[in-house]
Amino acid sequence: MHLGKSYSLFEFTLWSRRQLYASLACGSLPVLLYQFLGLKWLSIPVSVVVLLGTATSFIVGFRNVQTYGRALEAQQIWTEILSLSRSLGVMARDFPAAPAAGRELILRHCAWLTALRYRLRSPRVWENTGKAANMEYRKYYQVPEWETSLEQALARYLPQAELDSVLHAESRTTRLLGTQAAAIKRLLSSGEISNAFYLELGGVIRSLFVQQGRAERVKEYPYPRQYEVINKLFVSTFCLLLPFGILTEFEKLNASVTGVMHGHMIWLVIPFSTMISWMYLALEQVGESTENPFEGNPNDVPMARICRKIERELMDMLGEKSDVVEPVAAHGIVL
Repeated sequence: MHLGKSYSLFEFTLWSRRQLYASLACGSLPVLLYQFLGLKWLSIPVSVVVLLGTATSFIVGFRNVQTYGRALEAQQIWTEILSLSRSLGVMARDFPAAPAAGRELILRHCAWLTALRYRLRSPRVWENTGKAANMEYRKYYQVPEWETSLEQALARYLPQAELDSVLHAESRTTRLLGTQAAAIKRLLSSGEISNAFYLELGGVIRSLFVQQGRAERVKEYPYPRQYEVINKLFVSTFCLLLPFGILTEFEKLNASVTGVMHGHMIWLVIPFSTMISWMYLALEQVGESTENPFEGNPNDVPMARICRKIERELMDMLGEKSDVVEPVAAHGIVL
């Protein structure tokens, strides 16, 4: 997640320069064939390009709205997890008779947060972090889940026996919430909490299961592939045909132009078609980088940062100081 004012023009151009190169090539080839080889029949009616451009605009706009919706839902999920974590922290501190029992619940909750973000950050075949432009931009930030192993991260919160059990579970997050529910049940059985307190804590666990399921849905179910394909097809076709459609339009301008550009207006097809095509391709690339909000791109939900914030607040509730350190946001990007 970028916390600065904006990406610089240099950063954005560097990130999308491959689209710019492709636009320049598509715009230059028709002009060269038209001017030097005399292939005047290459021109197509501009109305065809206009109609295709209109359809492409709708498709690209629809795609970007949907992908932004996925990113917004991911932010809402982690905002809800933040609120539930604060509620759980207060209950774990105040409800059990023994402070050690509350501390155990809080540490296990921190372990669940860690296991959840590691699961969400694991790569999927449809994600885009492996693309060249995104790989190059990785030098500007770090993904915490890729720097430290899950076992090492969980060892800060769990005893060794429970850690071994969690690491061998099919779903580590579900195992941790299940263990948390069992621990609350033991507190009820031993008389350390009342039945009303048990129901309150159980409600928080149930809500955490709901948020985990929502996050897994965003992670495991990508933006529909059929829309992805048609978006790329429309944008590529439009960018390819655009210079062919405006060849004769710029050729006609020679009749109304004098001076050095008289007879050479056709060359303006290259910069104008390049600019327009790059705008469409860059917008498509932006949508692509937004559709998977947990994949490790700079626009992702800052799960590690939220988890560090939760841990500091929960440990403060216990009167302890957390040893987590907030890293410096390189280039304004935090994850």
